[in-house]
Amino acid sequence: MLKKILATIATRYFIAALNLLLIFMNGKVLGVHGMGVVGVIYASANIAVIFSSVLCGNTIVYYMNRYPLRFVFWPACVWAFGGSAVACGVMALCGALPEGFGAEVYGLSVLLSLVAIHARVLLGKDHIKSFNATFMIQGGGLFFILLYMYYVAGQRDVQGYLWGLYLTNGIAWIVSLLLIFPFFFRQTPEPTATAPPIIKRLREMFVYGLWSSADNLAEGLTIRLNYFLLQRLGGYVQVGLLDAGTRISESVWHISRSISSISYSQIAKTSDPETQRRMTLRFFKGAYCAVICVTGLIWLIPEWVYTDYLFTAEFQGIRKVIRGLSVGIVALGANSVLSHYFIGTGKVRYSTACSCLGLVVLLLAGYFLIPRYGVFGSALSTSIAFSAMLLFSLTLFVKQTHTPLCELLPTKADFRTLKRKFKDSEI
Repeated sequence: MLKKILATIATRYFIAALNLLLIFMNGKVLGVHGMGVVGVIYASANIAVIFSSVLCGNTIVYYMNRYPLRFVFWPACVWAFGGSAVACGVMALCGALPEGFGAEVYGLSVLLSLVAIHARVLLGKDHIKSFNATFMIQGGGLFFILLYMYYVAGQRDVQGYLWGLYLTNGIAWIVSLLLIFPFFFRQTPEPTATAPPIIKRLREMFVYGLWSSADNLAEGLTIRLNYFLLQRLGGYVQVGLLDAGTRISESVWHISRSISSISYSQIAKTSDPETQRRMTLRFFKGAYCAVICVTGLIWLIPEWVYTDYLFTAEFQGIRKVIRGLSVGIVALGANSVLSHYFIGTGKVRYSTACSCLGLVVLLLAGYFLIPRYGVFGSALSTSIAFSAMLLFSLTLFVKQTHTPLCELLPTKADFRTLKRKFKDSEI
């Protein structure tokens, strides 16, 4: 297990390193305004993907251990197109769809949803290497393709960036499809549960998926809603500054996301409450300790490194944005493990309530802070919202599992266990 976690973290950090280089390259090629435009486009596509995840996300991992794979896979593929269309239509009616980029947002959201389906199948089958390979192509390939688009093809604009996204995710879709293809023909024991009639099964999956997607949508809006608020108040330049600071800070989340994705697949496979509790505590403590350490390192980078070397002078103030986001980055990284505990144990409503609370807190904090402090106020409101989410999840977890507060803190025994398990390649 430990090898899987470390391999996943290593994969994500290799990609994170490429993404950081990509951020700096985009900053120099597209400028702060261009980064603001692509930031809003990508945020819109991700919101549509979250809506599609009703059947294309964690629902696959949860139900493929209960029903035959084909009963879960094909409805998800159909929903990738329909769910993305509904989401884009709603955003268009609300005026949140980027003007002139509606088709691009829809196409990108469908492609991302299809890749997510394949990745969830690989995760549910515990093929972590293939899961990591898909993620590496999807995340790391963009850097090399954009190198070609910017400096060979000469497409040094927003459209070049979008073409890079399409090509990268198209390749990831093809490769991941080849990786999951044998599962439909391999003679492996199917889940023992008898599948109910198709209408009942789809209704069951939709109910689970709606709660899970409501959770993801609320969390996604908590992360990205400030993009749209800043666009209205300060334009794409302010969004570009926030996007650059957010993406640098979010590189820390690769740790917690790696841990929580694996913890979710393991928790969903066991029904023993005490095992689930101990597993969650182990992952939780490891996640927040690692996130705090990496966030502290980012704090040490001075402003002139960003403005003189990594970006340009128009990104002045990015360090202040990162500092405003830092508490929230740690809080959301820790909360990710607890959220996956609730989802993996079938208590999706609790995770959804947590994310909805974060969204409400974000709106309230942003209402007071963004008009007065601009992009820094946006960063602060994000940190306040994520901290409220962590406090809510911790309260529920401690109360429901009867966990003493002292067990939330790392001990010498935890480090000794980690060292021993590292040698044994198990956890």
